[in-house]
Amino acid sequence: MTGKHENNYSTPVGAPFRPALPVRSLADIRKLEETPLERALTVRSTYEIFRNAGHAFGGKTALTFLRTGNPADEPIRWSYAELLARIHQTANMLHTLGVGPQDAVAVLLPGCLEYHLALWGGEAAGIVQPLNPLLTDEKLVALMTAARAKVLIAYGSDSESGMWSKAMRLRGQVPTLTTVLRVAPHDEAPGAAGTLPEGVAEFDVLRAAQPDDHLVSGRDIAPTDIAAYFHTGGTTGAPKLARHSHGAQVFTAWASVQVAGMNEQGISINGYPLFHVAGVLPASLSSLSAGVEVIIPTTSLLRNKEVLANYWKLVARYRPTSLSAVPTVLAALANVPLDGADISSITYCRTGAAVLAPELAARFERLFGLHVHESLGMTEMAGISTITPPGVDGPAGCVGFRLPYMQMRVVALDENGNASDRDMPPGEQGMVLFKSPNVFSGFVDPADNAKAFTADGWLATGDLGWIDSEERLNLTGRSKDLIIRSGHNIDPKTIEDALGAHPAVQLCAAVGAPDAYAGELPVIFATLVPGASATEEELLAFTAARVDEAPARPKWVSVIETMPMTNVGKIYKPELRAMAARHVVAATVAEACAALGVPEAARPMVKTEGESLVRVLIDEAAAGALAAPLRERLQAALEPLPFKTRIAPQ
Repeated sequence: MTGKHENNYSTPVGAPFRPALPVRSLADIRKLEETPLERALTVRSTYEIFRNAGHAFGGKTALTFLRTGNPADEPIRWSYAELLARIHQTANMLHTLGVGPQDAVAVLLPGCLEYHLALWGGEAAGIVQPLNPLLTDEKLVALMTAARAKVLIAYGSDSESGMWSKAMRLRGQVPTLTTVLRVAPHDEAPGAAGTLPEGVAEFDVLRAAQPDDHLVSGRDIAPTDIAAYFHTGGTTGAPKLARHSHGAQVFTAWASVQVAGMNEQGISINGYPLFHVAGVLPASLSSLSAGVEVIIPTTSLLRNKEVLANYWKLVARYRPTSLSAVPTVLAALANVPLDGADISSITYCRTGAAVLAPELAARFERLFGLHVHESLGMTEMAGISTITPPGVDGPAGCVGFRLPYMQMRVVALDENGNASDRDMPPGEQGMVLFKSPNVFSGFVDPADNAKAFTADGWLATGDLGWIDSEERLNLTGRSKDLIIRSGHNIDPKTIEDALGAHPAVQLCAAVGAPDAYAGELPVIFATLVPGASATEEELLAFTAARVDEAPARPKWVSVIETMPMTNVGKIYKPELRAMAARHVVAATVAEACAALGVPEAARPMVKTEGESLVRVLIDEAAAGALAAPLRERLQAALEPLPFKTRIAPQ
């Protein structure tokens, strides 16, 4: 069907994205760059990606939705042709509701097939605004008001984060909002929702009435047109809405296909939330641009304990060729036994969002035979910046090669910890800067752009890293010190701002404490104003009441005498993380001792060694006959923790 013109779009139907050559080195990236970008990439919008893929792959499965985490249950499948038809209908419905290229469509949905209609139909009609459903009403109202959202597409049930009740409460609070579209839960009986209020309509009913073979708007989307608003940072005060152009998102998809070698033989499980760039762009748009089958593991995604417990059995049934998850999810999967499951279909394992701990990388490879390839992505670069391709094994912390047509620098930090204009030589650490076709179009509020870019126009990532002899980027830390809980990014500043408002608190800092299931759980350390007093329980309640998102509320508060500091007066979080790990290990030791009846005097000592090791020292003489079972019990309890622990005689 190549060469056919659709009556609403001047560009002929083109080919899907395909890798031009296997990328194994920077020389291969440079070979791709020999063709000018305007010739290598002619697709202008995300709509065109789906038009091309729909025509190329037709009846091939595009999306597979798992109703449950039980591998025996039948999924719901949509073909590429069905996905394109429904994207057309969704865009046409939104156009009929008055959505134009400058209007925002807010989305409040869990993992579901319709999310892809909201995303890509929303971008074909206007600007899509994915929302984190765990935010408070107040925060959601602020985000939608800043975006001037005209339509809200919301999940028609409270089974996931109370979304429908939340949507109904938001209705009257956003001045620009004219319509709420209700997405029925999968397999819901027709009419089950009953009569809806004025201004509220069934998504599928309105969509089904629209043409499914073209855009009735006749819109010709330019690469510079804004496709999406993603909220990032700004968890206190005014929201920060990052603007993505169609060109930036298209480039992310194309470059990901080239470097990661995606093609129509691929199958992937996308467990990332679809309000987050990782789930929307590298994991969805890139895959679908190349004919990959994308599996959505239930509405709860990888928060679904049944999905996590059955993950390897799901792999055996659905035969994905790649595994992609944040390090904390990998840590949780490392605790799930294979139990005979055949996972040989996986040829590429990838992670991002946080630096991969060497211990976890080694453990994953030892348990499953899978080398974990790291990548770097961020909202401000439409989800991807560097990729370690298949066939290239790097050490933990190596996030791979820059994308084609991208510029990358590592510069020294100035005295305030910001990017200077002094380039660091290879092997030396500094802040990572980028210029790239997928750099975002700035924040909705221009005032938020000041810290995002250097004076000469480079994107200042806030990431610290260095470039190795193969010209790969290696990360050593994230300046924002995000806490990653089961794939959910938590900005510690949210917690710190909440507790910092308590009059008795002088200094506080939030970090992630190791957890066998979630990878990290948020905790916070505080010092008190001299002469002031407050209990840890009181401070915990005070903080929890002021943190919007339930996952970001700290599990405990620890009051300490002095806050560890660097020599330039900054709070030193690596030491706090070690203290948090010691706290977790000490609690585990106490639990084991209580279960075995180990007397108080014979209980092991728990000590941190440096910033990456906790030692448990058993007094074998005092413990006597209980020493061996205690060691065995502690070994089993501590091994799943994503932190290095050692058990030794005292």
